[in-house]
Amino acid sequence: MSLNWTADNYCLTRTVFLRGLALVYFIAFLNAVNEFKPLLGERGLLPVPLWIRHVPFRSSPSLFYLAPKDWAFTAAAWLGLVLSCVALAGIAERFSSLLSATVWALLWVLYLSFVNVGQTFYAFGWESILLEAGFYGIFLGNRAVAPQMLVIVLLRWLCFRVMFGAGLIKLRGDPCWRDITCLDYHYQTQPMPNPLSWYFHWAPEWTHQAGVWANHFAELVAPFGYFLPQPVASIAAIVTIVFQSLIMASGNLSWLNLLTIVLAIPALDDRFLAMLLPGTPPQFGTPSLLHRMVVAMLALLVLVLSVRPIANMLSSRQIMNTSFNPVHLVGTYGAFGGITRTRYEVVVEGTSDEFPANSTGWREYEFRAKPTDLRRRPPQIAPYHIRLDWLMWFAAMDDYTHNPWFVHFMGKLLEGDRDTLGLIRSNPFPDRPPRFVRAELYRYQFTSPEERRRTGQWWKRQYVSEYFPRQRRSPAYFSGTGLAVDPISL
Repeated sequence: MSLNWTADNYCLTRTVFLRGLALVYFIAFLNAVNEFKPLLGERGLLPVPLWIRHVPFRSSPSLFYLAPKDWAFTAAAWLGLVLSCVALAGIAERFSSLLSATVWALLWVLYLSFVNVGQTFYAFGWESILLEAGFYGIFLGNRAVAPQMLVIVLLRWLCFRVMFGAGLIKLRGDPCWRDITCLDYHYQTQPMPNPLSWYFHWAPEWTHQAGVWANHFAELVAPFGYFLPQPVASIAAIVTIVFQSLIMASGNLSWLNLLTIVLAIPALDDRFLAMLLPGTPPQFGTPSLLHRMVVAMLALLVLVLSVRPIANMLSSRQIMNTSFNPVHLVGTYGAFGGITRTRYEVVVEGTSDEFPANSTGWREYEFRAKPTDLRRRPPQIAPYHIRLDWLMWFAAMDDYTHNPWFVHFMGKLLEGDRDTLGLIRSNPFPDRPPRFVRAELYRYQFTSPEERRRTGQWWKRQYVSEYFPRQRRSPAYFSGTGLAVDPISL
């Protein structure tokens, strides 16, 4: 593979990559429009104004340090959504490289601002992957000039770290990846099963074993092909795209799989993409000297910042999904180093009874994606991201005292907070808030084919223990500023 200044055979590749990246940005900002305020707004579950009082700007730079207000969160989310549409339509690329870079830089700064104040609700590896990919997008230029090969290589290096890091963490992590049994559990215990997860779970055993071997090949072998001459690089990219598509078919992993597919596109050249997207070959010129110098400095920066991710991949104590700097550049990535064998779910309930007793009827809150109703088929959510439901999956693995957002969530249910109730699928108390709430821990399992035919249920469950004790709202639950001061009392 030549490292010439220009990548003449990657102009169509650039276009397809940027459209795909814009689509992921669109989904991310749509999520911020819908969920950021109830999760992290001024009266959210983890209010940003409280957080920035304790975390200095230099540790987590964000525009919201200037205005930690709901109007600012809403305006930034909508601006990001509009700019995503501009990028998706390729409008900025029709004019100048400077305009194109400005649009992509604004998208990066805006989303960085959300991630850096998003706390646990934005602590997912794909946030950093999107930011790193979006940063490289700034330097790809407009359609009048050929992309630079150095930027194409940097994008392949990002995809390599995503895939190879995931493969390494699996081999070093859960032994089920080595004894080829992980998929016996994964489809049932993954964070958000989708409509096909039940079928994948009950597929023949040999398909589970073949899936693990395919995972090892796609993550540990194919990524090295990204850096080899064509057509090997394109073949490696196709392996990645097919592999990620299969994962998308079997579960809801937010936009991680879609984003990884987008990251594989820079390994495809125009000759391959032209077979899928026929049309007139684009006309292009040579990038300016300034543009080439900036890209050269970018490559040098990435080279220096790559030292720690490389050391991490070589280490026997490899860590997953970590950024080594506050702007989320050149991080280390990985997924599913451990596979849970048992699925636990926190079931949230409420009652209007003044004095609950053993005969009290408790009504369950139904979430958008996570299992509660046994007869409800797992929905298709990805590539959208339901943040509250993901955190509920993590919460079931730990005590609620380690999840302060959950305590605030229960208080919001007692208050009947409209924004919080907008995060869930159904409110069993539409007329007035419940007098009491509680949460119970259950073990959930997919029903067998025979059980599903007989009962119509996708899930079965067994009671495990109390998760969150019965509580009622304190008169002093909220202060005049709307911030939680005394969440819940007996």
